[in-house]
Amino acid sequence: MHISEGVLPTWLLASGWAVTSLGNYIGLKKLSNENIPASALISSVLFVASLVHIPLGPTSVHLLCNGLAGIILGWGAFPAVFVALLLQALLFQFGGLIVLGVNTFNMAMPAVISYILTKRLVAKGDRRSLLLASIMCSCISVLGAGMLVSAELITTHKAFRAAAYLVIASHMPVAAVEAVITYFCLLFIKKNAPELLGEDL
Repeated sequence: MHISEGVLPTWLLASGWAVTSLGNYIGLKKLSNENIPASALISSVLFVASLVHIPLGPTSVHLLCNGLAGIILGWGAFPAVFVALLLQALLFQFGGLIVLGVNTFNMAMPAVISYILTKRLVAKGDRRSLLLASIMCSCISVLGAGMLVSAELITTHKAFRAAAYLVIASHMPVAAVEAVITYFCLLFIKKNAPELLGEDL
């Protein structure tokens, strides 16, 4: 879910960089040495997931996995998303460097909100709580990112209105798929590395 170069106005690009810089600062400050390997792993997952595009009607979609990043890293999702999108921009020209601030914000802010709203459920650790957390997290992170992209496109020009609606509609099935993936990932992590969950990040 990348916005390309040359689409957004200067004020929106500057705002994106300002908020992303703040998010990266908070994320790096809260990221402990013990969570650096997890952050690197999540960046890799984000990088790879966004490269696999699945055709859906007149467009294509891909997994975001930003909700899972939020649950595991908290505010650390900001630098993790930033690194993944930076590498995609440099290696594959997805998005771009100028719009990197906005694209990072679109992915990372819903991830942080997902973390804040689901951390108590995740900390409980039972299957029902993890399932509910996965559904909430996926809806907030995937559809939240879609709504941010849509709002930015509509704000830029009315001609993007149809594309903005398509972004939201096409990512509804993505949210459903990610809910299932997130649930099984949380079960696996809870069993094998519970220290990654339930921390105040």
